[in-house]
Amino acid sequence: MEILAFCLMPNHFHLMVRQKVENGITEFMRKMGTGYTNYFNKKHERVGSLFQGKYKVVHIQNERHFVHLPFYIHFNPLDLVESEWRNGRIKNFEKTAKFLENYRWSSYLDYIGKKNFSSVTQRNFLLENFNGPEHYKKQALLWLKDVSLEEMSDLLLE
Repeated sequence: MEILAFCLMPNHFHLMVRQKVENGITEFMRKMGTGYTNYFNKKHERVGSLFQGKYKVVHIQNERHFVHLPFYIHFNPLDLVESEWRNGRIKNFEKTAKFLENYRWSSYLDYIGKKNFSSVTQRNFLLENFNGPEHYKKQALLWLKDVSLEEMSDLLLE
């Protein structure tokens, strides 16, 4: 399995993955969900779930979904500072863009050419389609300016 894009949030995470072997995603999610939860609970002397709900899967069926999903994943941290971004209402675009470039728990930085968790993701596949890091950043910011998640409701699990 390859992790193409990710974003870690306080109570959940988003992944864009490509399955390389049968049941690879299911096995990865089982190991991660169980293994990491056990490790974290032991380390912090706690019990119970770490993440909100069970994992959900959406298979990418078309180019539209393939193009929008990485941006959606990378922009999830905006919920922490700009709650109306999903409705296309961003109060301070420059501040919002700067926040994204400083949010460490996402593969966004690696996609725009800033080394962060570069060994975690396989970016070549997506970056070829976006013509490299500079164009990815340009496209991402254009997407953010014109975002309308209502138009993409059929693509998301919200």
